[in-house]
Amino acid sequence: MVDLFAAEPSDVPRAVPLAEALRPRTLAEVIGQDHLTGPEGAIGRMVAAGKLASLILWGPPGTGKTTIARLLADAVGLRFVQISAVFSGVAELKRVFAEARALPGQILLFVDEIHRFNRSQQDGFLPYVEDGTIILVGATTENPSFELNAALLSRAQVLVLNRLDGAALSTLIERAEAVTGRVLPVTEEARAALINSADGDGRFLLNQVETLLAAGVTGTLDPPALAALLHRRMPVYDKDREGHYNLISALHKSLRGSDPDAALYWLARMLVAGEEPLYVLRRLVRFASEDIGLADPSALTICLAAKDAYDFLGSPEGELAIAHACLHCATAPKSNAAYVAQKAAWKAAKETGSLMPPANILNAPTKLMKDIGYGKGYAYDHDTAEGYSGADYWPDGMGARQFYAPTDRGHEKRIGERMAWWAELRARARGE
Repeated sequence: MVDLFAAEPSDVPRAVPLAEALRPRTLAEVIGQDHLTGPEGAIGRMVAAGKLASLILWGPPGTGKTTIARLLADAVGLRFVQISAVFSGVAELKRVFAEARALPGQILLFVDEIHRFNRSQQDGFLPYVEDGTIILVGATTENPSFELNAALLSRAQVLVLNRLDGAALSTLIERAEAVTGRVLPVTEEARAALINSADGDGRFLLNQVETLLAAGVTGTLDPPALAALLHRRMPVYDKDREGHYNLISALHKSLRGSDPDAALYWLARMLVAGEEPLYVLRRLVRFASEDIGLADPSALTICLAAKDAYDFLGSPEGELAIAHACLHCATAPKSNAAYVAQKAAWKAAKETGSLMPPANILNAPTKLMKDIGYGKGYAYDHDTAEGYSGADYWPDGMGARQFYAPTDRGHEKRIGERMAWWAELRARARGE
């Protein structure tokens, strides 16, 4: 085997992509995943013990999932068999399982993109994992909690791989320079921009480096020149998967925490990645009621106006209205009193069934209804001295309850003062 880390440039196979040529040969050479591969990590401990459990490797693209699986097989002396859930079907799985039956406990089956197998296909792994016929190592970029069935998860340990940070990506560039015998023709600023453009994906970075080295650049590239030659990696964002929910959660919590800059950043992350603007607007409208409520009644109006503005202008002009609504929500006084009140009132309505309103507040359009007491004793609030009668509006036998408790923030402080005044008038009216 060619020692790629010590080879002269002429010894490197030219047909082999740089990312493949630099693939680590031992777990010690894997970068960015020391929390797993180090002596105290889950993988490090398994290798030291010489015994593997079935694993699910969950992490972003280009973080070493396939490489780690290969090295695990080598480290404990297992035969490495790889299939892809994108290209493999039931027939290939049956062939692999039949082969494993002949060599029980000697095969590490690596399944790339394991989340792409449907639930029944995932169930097919269970007996072979359960009895130790195979050691299953699955790789996925998606949250296993959502994409893999519970039975499979109960038989495999989920290990989370980190997105490669700047230091790890810089090490990759240094290894590429050592193997090729060439230093990247870039300024320090452009080198940092190159690392940033990879967005934590080591494979993407090495492909960029390979393109740069093959471009025959003369001189030294600054960041604008580098950007003209290469492209940025698009952010990882699937509108129907975990990234979507993670970012909307980050936006919502930044708004709730009154951090306008963080909220605007997460809003930008979603829209730049291609999120449907109307989805974001729906969440802002919900936020205006759930987390602001009557502390700032204008928040709901502004969010609905932003929706109308976006409908009218479209992208990109209408996105300013979304940012406007986002910033208003982030900087508004917060109250979830309306949200809490709604939940409590809905709960009471379900518990109390079909209780009738008190007769005095019922309309009496017929003589019979008047005769049986509908509307009798009703006090017309506008005719009272304070414009408030203090009447009892609750069903007989239920008694008054308090669902809405305004905070002392924003407009709700004034509402609370008004409600306290009404409570005093009610007590007077009842001689309390």
